[in-house]
Amino acid sequence: MKVLVVGTGGVGAAAAAVAQKRDFFERMTFADLDPARPQALVDRLDDERFAAAQVDASDQASVAALAREHDTVLNATDPRFNMPIFEAALEARCTYLDMAMSLSEPGLLLGKLQLDQQERWADAGLLALVGIGVEPGLSDVFARYAADHLFAEIDEVAVRDGANLEVEGYEFAPTFSIWTTIEECLNPPLVWERERGWYTTEPFSEPEVFDFPEGIGPLECVNVEHEEVVLVPRWVDCRRVTFKYGLGEEFIDVLKTLHKLGLDSKERIRVGNVEVAPRDVLAAALPDPATLGERMHGTTCAGTFVTGTGKDSEPRATYLYHVTDNEHAMREYGSQAVVLQTALNPVVALELLANGSWSGAGVLGPEAFDAVPFLELLNGYGEPWKQSDR
Repeated sequence: MKVLVVGTGGVGAAAAAVAQKRDFFERMTFADLDPARPQALVDRLDDERFAAAQVDASDQASVAALAREHDTVLNATDPRFNMPIFEAALEARCTYLDMAMSLSEPGLLLGKLQLDQQERWADAGLLALVGIGVEPGLSDVFARYAADHLFAEIDEVAVRDGANLEVEGYEFAPTFSIWTTIEECLNPPLVWERERGWYTTEPFSEPEVFDFPEGIGPLECVNVEHEEVVLVPRWVDCRRVTFKYGLGEEFIDVLKTLHKLGLDSKERIRVGNVEVAPRDVLAAALPDPATLGERMHGTTCAGTFVTGTGKDSEPRATYLYHVTDNEHAMREYGSQAVVLQTALNPVVALELLANGSWSGAGVLGPEAFDAVPFLELLNGYGEPWKQSDR
């Protein structure tokens, strides 16, 4: 397998650290608009299988030209670049993976631009595996596992994410891309119900307290827009799908203030003699999430809480989850917990595709595949998933 990784931010760099411990690939090229970033990564890891390149992720032709030297493209950029990379992979006849789907707009469902290309990819005999990070990604794998092995009937697939992470020295320091954070948290959240289909609610709606494991404890979780709500119902038989984050009151207040001031806008405005998007100013002013590891403490948890009727015909409620401790993430991979937890899963998926355990054609989500090989291999990476019946 020859893999092109587009984007060398925190997740791309973490994927490199994870992949370095495995032997399923022949070459992995890391590419970014700034060639110094992938070159610094390759120099630091000092692995002859790794290479560095320059590419403009917004330019389909540029990505396609580089992709033709590979057989697989892993998109590790912000989802605003999904479509040119997605189309470039098809043009270059490469397998494609990403960790977040094409963005929603008023009247346009999250991920629809990609899912609508199912026929083109299937006719080409090529696979686009979309949403294979941690959430979406591992959370979807958990949903498929629950449907196949734990439940006779599923009432709700409820993805719940929470953490007790703290970042020393900052009043506000998102542990993931501010672009992605704004898109997820300030867009109208999605809910899916069998009788109603997809519908939206107000941002931060329907607060509930969810008790997270591994010492994190109870956190108030609220609705945000997320891909699982789009993907899970396509492959998993259930009555309802939701996604809620344990963001915390202070984090929510900051996001609401940014929205009120228009600082979440991605439309360019003139400031003096330059034009700049307020969201880009935020990204420049805030610390790079990839650099926060040394200042972070605590644990993050991603999981899927499934309720319904078990295989024994009795009521069942089970939380399937994965936790990452920041100290462990920094010690083993040199990456902070949130970006590492995201980067683990596409590397596991790449290995499953390389060894033939997973295969397919078309635009597919993680729940379209057998969950067992994925979860077994995740354990084999030394990153065990867990299950808690409640």
